[in-house]
Amino acid sequence: MQNKHLDHVEDLILTGDLSVLDALYNPNHISVKMDGAPALVWGTHPENGKFFVCTKAAFNKQKIRVCYTQDDIFTHFGHQPNVAQILFKCLKYLPQTEGVFQGDFIGFGGQSTYKPNTITYKFSEVIEEEIIIAPHTYYTGDCPLYEMEAHSLTGELISTNVCHFVQPFTDRVCGHTEPPKVNTDLIQFLSPKESKIAKQHINALIRSGQELTDEDLYGILGCNYLVNLYQMVIEIKEDLMDSLIVYDCPKAYINGEQINQEGFVLSYDCGMMKLVNRQIFSFSNFTQGRFQ
Repeated sequence: MQNKHLDHVEDLILTGDLSVLDALYNPNHISVKMDGAPALVWGTHPENGKFFVCTKAAFNKQKIRVCYTQDDIFTHFGHQPNVAQILFKCLKYLPQTEGVFQGDFIGFGGQSTYKPNTITYKFSEVIEEEIIIAPHTYYTGDCPLYEMEAHSLTGELISTNVCHFVQPFTDRVCGHTEPPKVNTDLIQFLSPKESKIAKQHINALIRSGQELTDEDLYGILGCNYLVNLYQMVIEIKEDLMDSLIVYDCPKAYINGEQINQEGFVLSYDCGMMKLVNRQIFSFSNFTQGRFQ
């Protein structure tokens, strides 16, 4: 399955997926979630062996928009000149390696400070390469792109003299080793449909700048025991984020204030999920707009 959307760990608990608790305590791979834009997909197409670049539209089942040439980019993205310009440069400067990858575009070389979306990144020196990309996912499968399986990128993509890959890595300070015991007898978990509606209401609260109080969450979730579990998972998540040490990463700022990155992506047996301080980053992301 393509990596189009990652759920917040606390949102996954709403339907009773207790595996996320184990995932937070086990030594799973955790990577930095970079706030670049647009999302890029590139690599060697498994069906024809040709090198391509695209946005997440590469995973469309119907309207195929894979770009092998500049003419393809103009045809599919000519109505989005900013995106087209980025794809032109990526087609020219990305190393043509085997495999299919996904990452976020940070900017064109020549500066030390970049603001591709909500977060401002400050590198320790001017980036001289032509393009700057933060890769995070690779895909496997001898099949159409939309059927390929997503995996967190744990290996390193080698930068070239024209393409700078930003690949921070993390280490965690040792903490608790056992997840808390959860008695689910009194918890009324939500159905997938109910969970989707609940997440919309929670996002609306965050967008308005409100804290997620127990009272507000009870009005959305309708069960005090589920509210307590939801808040507990948020606390565990934030403790884990505070324990992470980040290496080889530019400093990150929102509105001039330094933050500990946008968040992180945790890979576990069931897939990937995101760890984000939603009161800081998600609020800013909702209110300051997205890359166009």
